[in-house]
Amino acid sequence: MKPQYLFLLSLIISCQKPKPVSQIQTKNSTSENKPEIVIASAEKFIKTDTIPISNGEENASGNYVLANLLDQKVDKDSIVIVKYRLDFYENKEKKASSKVTIEGYQKGSEWGADYGLATATNKNTSFIQVSFGYPACGYNQNNYLYHLKNNDLQLVYQWYSMTDSGWGSWVEFATPNEKDSESFYCKRVSFEPDDNDEDMGMVTYSDSIVFRLSGNKWKSQLLSAKDKSYFEKKMPFNEFHNIK
Repeated sequence: MKPQYLFLLSLIISCQKPKPVSQIQTKNSTSENKPEIVIASAEKFIKTDTIPISNGEENASGNYVLANLLDQKVDKDSIVIVKYRLDFYENKEKKASSKVTIEGYQKGSEWGADYGLATATNKNTSFIQVSFGYPACGYNQNNYLYHLKNNDLQLVYQWYSMTDSGWGSWVEFATPNEKDSESFYCKRVSFEPDDNDEDMGMVTYSDSIVFRLSGNKWKSQLLSAKDKSYFEKKMPFNEFHNIK
């Protein structure tokens, strides 16, 4: 069974009842919206979380991200907004930093980090996926794809995802091989339940994007109409998740 299906199956087991998915946020940003890459300074932190960068192996203790909470406030609509500075370390040596702002913070939210794109398992990859959100079904997760090579850090892509009992919306990446290449692709996948048949769902693809390496920076190009589906198919829940 493919790794992405194993991940989705773990979510199915963790939730007791399928729930309809509605109004999932799909905000995306690419390398065209550059993050605030920062130089270390004497900033005061409210708290700091250590995020091990995992690739499925135990020997990852020297590679991690420090998530430093800089600010937390509530806006006029009672939405909690937090600002973090992410410090990236390799072999216990600090390489670069980036600041992120997260709207809709939920108390109890957790960080996670992994190397690679989708099914990539090469620990030497320069891509790092960082996620943040409340660890339960039905909650939006903030996702960031970084590229870190030497001391050069770039936020390549940013998106939201949400899954609930096997339904939801997320982004899938595809790359020609497990090693870093000069191009890769992604698309948003949504799988929503049929109102008249709980065993059936509608899968849609949207926002197909190609990323190409130009010099030492990744550039993105949208291949489909933004926020418009280019593929739709009704299919059984078990077939979508390759459950036999």
